[in-house]
Amino acid sequence: MRIISGKYKSKRIMAPKKLPIRPTTDIAKEGLFNILNNRIHFSDISVLDLFSGSGNITYEFISRGTKNITVVDQHYGCVKFIKETSEELEASIAVIKSEVFKYLEKVNLKFDLIFADPPYDFSDEQFAKIVDLVINNDFLEEDGVLIVEHSKHTGNLKDHPNFTEDRRYGGSVFSFFSK
Repeated sequence: MRIISGKYKSKRIMAPKKLPIRPTTDIAKEGLFNILNNRIHFSDISVLDLFSGSGNITYEFISRGTKNITVVDQHYGCVKFIKETSEELEASIAVIKSEVFKYLEKVNLKFDLIFADPPYDFSDEQFAKIVDLVINNDFLEEDGVLIVEHSKHTGNLKDHPNFTEDRRYGGSVFSFFSK
């Protein structure tokens, strides 16, 4: 994987092959960050990256100047890799090893942007549960946004009352939600 833009533009990051990850493609990632570039000031926001895997999305935020980033993943290897990479990038990332649903049920924090990239084989109910936990537990700042990455084959998240839009890139979809 490579970092698309910012301070670390074109830097390649090689995750160990044994990690259980499906990194967001460069095309999808570039599309997402082009959208975000027109909506936010990266240096002014706090980010929560759920199901962070290799940290692919987190490194894009770091490269663009985001300082306040928390990542959550339950896999020890993923957490270890993100910690090592954040040290290499000299970035301060709060790395939490936890099952995401448990984390969302017990933590009381607010973020400007929450990105969730759960396994594509999650059920429609599991995807909806992520949105419900974030919205109902008031994790978003007033103008905050939740972005959920999912397969184009995932059920219709557009039916959720907090859905605002989606963007499709190949087999990946980014669904946006707000308060």
